Amino acid sequence: MATPLSDTPLSPLKTVAVVGLGTMGTGIAEVLAQAGRDVIGIDISEAATAHAVTALEASTARGVQRGRCTEQERADVLSRFRTFTDLRAAADADLVIEVTPESYDIKQQVFRALDGIVRPETILATGTNALSVTRLAADSARPERVLGLHFFNPAPAMKLVEVVSSVLTAPSAVAAVTDLALQLGKEPVAVGDRPGFVADGLLFGYLNQAAAMYEAKYASREDIDAAMKLGCGLPMGPLALLDLIGVDTARTVLEAMYAESRDRLHAPAPILKQLSEAGLTGRKSGRGFYSYEAPGSATVVRDALTPLDGAALTPGRTVRSVGVAGSGTMASGIAEVFAKAGYEVVLAARTEEKAQAAKARIGKSLSRSVDKGRMTAEAAAQTLERITPAGSYDAFAEVDLALEAVAEDLEIKQQLFATFDKVCKPGAVLATTTSSLPVVACARATSRPQDVIGMHFFNPAPAMKLVEVVRTVLTTDDVHATVREVCAKIRKHPVDCGDRAGFIVNALLFPYLNNAIKMVQEHYATLDDIDAAMKLGGGYPMGPFELLDVVGLDVSLAIEKVLHREFRDPGLAPAPLLEHLVAAGCLGRKTGRGFREYARR
Repeated sequence: MATPLSDTPLSPLKTVAVVGLGTMGTGIAEVLAQAGRDVIGIDISEAATAHAVTALEASTARGVQRGRCTEQERADVLSRFRTFTDLRAAADADLVIEVTPESYDIKQQVFRALDGIVRPETILATGTNALSVTRLAADSARPERVLGLHFFNPAPAMKLVEVVSSVLTAPSAVAAVTDLALQLGKEPVAVGDRPGFVADGLLFGYLNQAAAMYEAKYASREDIDAAMKLGCGLPMGPLALLDLIGVDTARTVLEAMYAESRDRLHAPAPILKQLSEAGLTGRKSGRGFYSYEAPGSATVVRDALTPLDGAALTPGRTVRSVGVAGSGTMASGIAEVFAKAGYEVVLAARTEEKAQAAKARIGKSLSRSVDKGRMTAEAAAQTLERITPAGSYDAFAEVDLALEAVAEDLEIKQQLFATFDKVCKPGAVLATTTSSLPVVACARATSRPQDVIGMHFFNPAPAMKLVEVVRTVLTTDDVHATVREVCAKIRKHPVDCGDRAGFIVNALLFPYLNNAIKMVQEHYATLDDIDAAMKLGGGYPMGPFELLDVVGLDVSLAIEKVLHREFRDPGLAPAPLLEHLVAAGCLGRKTGRGFREYARR
């Protein structure tokens, strides 16, 4: 009888077999060979094995050209990679990494065959990102040696590796592959067995919601993608990313997630099925949400859905002067943006002192820009001169655009719009910067709701390029055109959306953040591992818990409640852990403690 794996010292994982030489398998093989491992590449397709060799030859040749390795080192790497079409070539491997298509039938056939080929102590790893590691392990003759080893694409570049344990996995097997991942220069994150694990578990829910948003014709594909890139600093928009991943692959992952969670947020959007069954699977087919130059190409080409270039069909109103209501960070940031663009700005607050303090804050911001060489002292002085502070909204009598940036409280905003209605001249555009409240409710506080629109700037306004332009059912075409023209003049990127909770960015961002909190609440993964997974595996500039603490847990909770109230989806209900932290006064960096503790300033 074989000695249990958990009691046997593991030999170093020197020889590794990679089963399945598609893009991911080939990338993993390259990483292993570059790190000095003997790699056995196996695929039933001779074309796939030949392509894997060619890809490694090309990659190492580029390495020599760029001075990353010598010709001898390149030759050594190539000599360590051998390819076969028979699974029996894995007989001497210390570790086998299976990277076959996302199908239980295919993967189970591979694991059953490996049971009769490899040594008893050989570790078997699946590269799945959607299927149950436990189910695959249970069918193996030695389930204690089976685990998940989830690399991210492209494997040579992406640092994250999720090490997935089932309830059957021996700790020694986990330790061995974790050590290997570190030796490969990767950052391993330990997770339990559930569909999507950490990174894809959070990512695919977000992608699914973006697909549903597009399917509902709430916003164009270009505007959804631009909003998430510019509003959240993401490297790609969600629909472009779905095309890169493969629409069919995304649908498979979501089906697996929904089968376990029964969370409607994971139920694949119907458009994913429609595109998949039509063969429009993204870049690999040449068409998905976007159209591409050729199958496999990254170059997007015009199609019937591409917006027309050129001027708007409806001319906008003339805007020379702008009134900004408020004295906080957002109000002063917006006033700075308009003044820099050459507009005369009236910055009004409840008192003259507050307005003067807001102008002083702008002066300091402009001075920092001068110190950093971003503008001249003369330009900064001219910008500041264009801003007139006022202690009464009566100063908005002659402005062409009145924009409020006061507290996110509907009653306060409605009172302010009633004041705008009284003091602003006929034809003035009235705008709200709300991020979560109904724009139409502000509009109905006036006698001219047709002139009211949302202009949702992002903080800090001088740096962030995005403005969500929110039309109500009452907003006229010329008001919409005016705001888009103004956005161009202040060098912001406008995206159009309708008047519903969260608009584009918050409606996609906050359910993702809420799901991350649920992972911690359920003890599935740690704060640090989740933040690392999303930064390393998803390319996010900040992990979800870093971002939550920056935004403020109270602000996040308020937005979650608005989304839940509007869409009535149980999956959008705020995580109890978030509610408990807010109730305890742990609001993030501003209080010194949120999900993490911060040094008091």
